[in-house]
Amino acid sequence: MKSVLMIGMGKFGHLLCMNMLALGNEIMIVDEDEEQLSDLVPLVTSAEIGDCTDIEMLKSLGVRDFDICFVCISGNFQNSLEITNLLKEAGAKYVVSKAERDIQAKFLLRNGADEVIYPDRDVAERVAKKYSSDHVFDYLELTDDYGIYEIPPSREWIGHSIRELDFRVRYGVSILGFKKGEDLNLLPPADHIFDTDQHLMVIGKRKDVQRILRKM
Repeated sequence: MKSVLMIGMGKFGHLLCMNMLALGNEIMIVDEDEEQLSDLVPLVTSAEIGDCTDIEMLKSLGVRDFDICFVCISGNFQNSLEITNLLKEAGAKYVVSKAERDIQAKFLLRNGADEVIYPDRDVAERVAKKYSSDHVFDYLELTDDYGIYEIPPSREWIGHSIRELDFRVRYGVSILGFKKGEDLNLLPPADHIFDTDQHLMVIGKRKDVQRILRKM
């Protein structure tokens, strides 16, 4: 569990807040618009209405006490940049700021952001990769080259074990687990048998996974 400050409670801020709450984090939310906070007030640890481009306002929040500060402002990059910079000046430990373009990310990183996220771009890339293949059920990018893929078993694997197929050596990817419905079996033993009802969770280079997919 972490203590989290979120500034800017638009659509992305709302979604991030709800997911962070579901994971048991303690959250303070801040926005200039009271309406943006109203539905979240009963759920979060605390909520404040105010302009976070005011350094005194930020200091009053006790930003030094939070493990992470998120700047989730959309549509006003100047405010996002100012708040990012002021958070660091006020002693924030770790600042994560939202960007929409690469040029924004460069300015944010130069002005105090420890990390920059691109929610719209990241979702678009994930959706594109998922729906560009008939055999990718889900996908998580780790680096430019590596990812985690949810794929079906090839017909030639059915009835054979991981050990029999010498899977890692033959295909160049590692099996993290098998998924059947909502059940996920992580780190299966080498004698696990491939079944038609199971999806594989594999980790590896994109080119190696694509080589597997082309044979399906």
